[in-house]
Amino acid sequence: MFIKGSDFATTAATSKDAAVVSLQGVGMRYGRAPEVLRDVNLTLPEGSFHFLTGPSGAGKSSLLKLIYLAHQPSRGLIRIFGQDAMTLPHKSLPALRRRMGVVFQEYRLLEHLSVFDNAALPLRVAGRSFESYRQDVCELLAWVGLGHKASAAPATLSGGEKQRLAVARAVVGKPDLLLVDEPTGNVDQEMGRRILRLLKELNRMGATVLVATHDVALVAESGAPVLTLKGGRLSEPSPASP
Repeated sequence: MFIKGSDFATTAATSKDAAVVSLQGVGMRYGRAPEVLRDVNLTLPEGSFHFLTGPSGAGKSSLLKLIYLAHQPSRGLIRIFGQDAMTLPHKSLPALRRRMGVVFQEYRLLEHLSVFDNAALPLRVAGRSFESYRQDVCELLAWVGLGHKASAAPATLSGGEKQRLAVARAVVGKPDLLLVDEPTGNVDQEMGRRILRLLKELNRMGATVLVATHDVALVAESGAPVLTLKGGRLSEPSPASP
């Protein structure tokens, strides 16, 4: 089963002190424009869970893309899973990214694949056989309310359904690092809570989780520490409001 409570206590991260993500003095700009991120210092310990908040345009999505290595910083140092991202050979990027799950705001679904095949894509890329993952994918789609649409095309889904499918695809491989950009932006409150429970379960299994969101209620309900971006600068973590 994909969601099985007894699994979580036995597979939790063994070291909370190891840094999965480390940014030091990082700046980032697009082209010749002013930096959207300035002097960012960030450490995400193994097995940690953080929210990333801030006003629109503060640079939350840009920070996630830096961590995913989709963009290069204009300055500073980035280490991911203990590896220097600035000197990492290009051929090593796919293996590193397979250890990450990412939920993009724009979904990035493959229109020629069914809902099931979109969700299963990370497992196919990892070389898993269909029979080894069929049940897990079906259970995960049911968990996010898409079990009845497994054979549907992404073009037939609503925005909220696409959001849930993007979450399912990101978490299906039980990644070591999960980066989530506005996971509840197009879903109702109850589905938002369900997605949060799923993220928490993966965190209990050992995944390091960073969630960018404007959802104040989601942050308050989680009790997880909060990072705030404002004017391109990142604050020290603070406790979530009770």
